This record gives sequence, structure tokens and C-alpha cells, in this order.
Amino acid sequence: MGGHSPCASCKLLRRRCTKDCPFAPYFPADDPHKFAIVHKVFGASNISKMLQELPVHQRADAVSSLVYEANARVRDPVYGCVGAISYLQNQVSELQMQLAVAQAEIFCIQMQQDPMAMPTPQFDDDDEGSFLLQHNLPQYLNFASSSSNVIQESFKKESPFGRDMVS
Repeated sequence: MGGHSPCASCKLLRRRCTKDCPFAPYFPADDPHKFAIVHKVFGASNISKMLQELPVHQRADAVSSLVYEANARVRDPVYGCVGAISYLQNQVSELQMQLAVAQAEIFCIQMQQDPMAMPTPQFDDDDEGSFLLQHNLPQYLNFASSSSNVIQESFKKESPFGRDMVS
């Protein structure tokens, strides 16, 4: 690349960086860790092949994805970013369940305060949260003291990112 410093990949691989280096636009010299981690997980040859198979306008996004996946693979060698996605999906499911329980508890409290003002709710067959109300189960959900402990315990699980969700 003339008088310029070589890109991060050429530095790591100890190559002469030419002006048509396929890595130079995506792995600048000022961010050597970016290429090092991708190289460690995928290998320079595979990275080069992947980039050459893509149109030029998609290569920057592909490099970002490779960097993300490489970082995830270093943290979790078995599942990589799929493990993080699965963890987050499970967390969403748990939170949806906790929301449904909280809504049912609110409904029970409202019914205890004014039992004559029972609303006629509109139920959507696809709404999992309305299952409790459709099947007259609010009477079984009067366990506010125990549910708060369950909710707190579920937040104390460790995330795949190396820190507790609630301290």
C-alpha cells in the first residue's frame, strides 16, 4: 500500500500488504484484534474465500457478522451466537410468563375489590396470556408472595455475556 502501514491481516500474517489486498478495507491497521479473533476462529483462507464470493457492497456486513460470530465462539465454543440467541429467547419467554402471571394477579385483586364489576374480556385464540382468564383460573393464581420469589430467582441466572442479570 505504498508508504502506508499494512492492514491488520497482513501484519498478523506477516505479508506484504498490496494495494489490492482483499482484507485492507475491512481490517484496518488500527484495529488488529478484529482480524486476530476472526482469523483464530475461521482462518485467513476461509475469510478470503467468503469475502470473494460476496458482492462488494455486502462484504462490510459479512465482516461485521464474522467478527460477532468469532467473539461469540470464543466465549462459547460449542454454540457461539446461537447460544446467546437461545438464551435471549428463553428470557423473553420467561418474562412473558411473568407478565401473564402479574396480569392475572392484578385481575384477581380487582375482582376482590369490586366483584360485581366483572369485565367481559375479548379473547384472542392466539393470546397465551388470556388462557388463564378464559379457563377461570384466576382463583388459582392468588399467590403473590411466592411468585415474587420465583421472579427474583429467574433474574439471578447468569447471562451468556458473563454477568448476572440482577445483582
